Amino acid sequence: MVCYRTTSVWNSRSLSVPIGWFTRRFANQPISTDNDREFTQDEVRQTTESFNPRKALGLDGVTGEILTLIFQSIPQTITAMYNECLKRGHFPEQWKTAKIISINKPGKKDSCDPSKYRPISLINIEGKVLEKLLINRIIHHL
Repeated sequence: MVCYRTTSVWNSRSLSVPIGWFTRRFANQPISTDNDREFTQDEVRQTTESFNPRKALGLDGVTGEILTLIFQSIPQTITAMYNECLKRGHFPEQWKTAKIISINKPGKKDSCDPSKYRPISLINIEGKVLEKLLINRIIHHL
C-alpha cells in the first residue's frame, strides 16, 4: 500500500494515510464551477432534435425520432437523467455498448477478403446525446 505521510498540526504526531483515501475524498465531492452548471431543457431538446431520424439504430432500437418524441412527452425527466449523469460524472455502461457491423468499402465489390470491409459501431442514441451535450459544453469554452 502506498502511503502519504503528513504531520498533524493539532498534536504534532505523524499520520500514515493511503493516497487513495485523498483521491476518493476529493472525487466524491461535488464539483461546483460555472462550467458544471446543469443542462437546460432547451439544450437537451436542441441536441435530441439535431440527430438524423433515419440513422441506424443502436442495440436498444431507439431512434433519434423516438427519443425526440419521448423528450416532448417528459422533458423534465429526460433533462434530469442527463443532469444526473453530469452530476455523478457517470456515463452508463448500456450507452457505451455498441453493435458492430461491417460494410463494403466504397468501390470494392463483394468478396470474402476482409480488407474490402470496414467496421461501423452503432451506439445507443442516449449515449450520443450525452456525448454531444458534453462536447457542446467543451467547445463553447474553447
